[in-house]
Amino acid sequence: MSTWIGVGRSEIGLVRTVNQDAFAVIDEAGVWAVADGMGGHVGGEIAAQTAIATLQAEAAASSSLLGNGQASPTDVLTDLIRRAHDAILDRARSKSKLKGMGTTIVLLAIVTDPAPIAYVTHVGDSRAYRFRSGTLTSLTKDHSLIEKYLERGILTPETAKTHPERHVLTRALGIGSTVNPTITAFPLLPEDLILLCSDGLTKMLEDEDIRTVFAAGGLDPAQVCNGLVTAALDRGGEDNVTVVVVASRSS
Repeated sequence: MSTWIGVGRSEIGLVRTVNQDAFAVIDEAGVWAVADGMGGHVGGEIAAQTAIATLQAEAAASSSLLGNGQASPTDVLTDLIRRAHDAILDRARSKSKLKGMGTTIVLLAIVTDPAPIAYVTHVGDSRAYRFRSGTLTSLTKDHSLIEKYLERGILTPETAKTHPERHVLTRALGIGSTVNPTITAFPLLPEDLILLCSDGLTKMLEDEDIRTVFAAGGLDPAQVCNGLVTAALDRGGEDNVTVVVVASRSS
């Protein structure tokens, strides 16, 4: 039987003065997450930290968020995201300078019995990828105006890269009265690696650049994680960059 372990790293980058990203590696609960805050110098950092703290508190109260069998994984994860959303709204109401703060989130939860299944939940433009047999596959679609333009054929992938609205989100935790996460599920193979990242990585690296780092990593999550962050910094580190890489380990 395999267990799944994650390695995370977050850097402020070479331009920003504060790191508004946060992440969680909770191997014992089978849960990993990355959040990327927004909304003022202080607000974004607090929003991301609040979302991650909500997740950590829930994981600490249960040996497995999805393992009790009393509710479907989709319902459990939707409820968790809504709790994080409400926690951010409550914090924003408590201080006027936090008004309007929000965060993206991408969350991975793995159920291993009877066979490993990954549940990927996201809100915003933090992303998840799967690396399998040399191929990198995107597991999420950004909740952004640009993604809507691409789906409608208004923009091409090349013109989207420089569009002035390329960073405008259509969904985020803490923004609006309700939140609607996207949740997908898929079976895992023992040799799969899963990447969670903030857009500080994908602004700096194309998908092929990311795939190349994975291919050179020898299925070692620590080597891949550090390689990706270093590559983003080497390209200019224009934003905070946060990476979590999850892999299986035989027990």
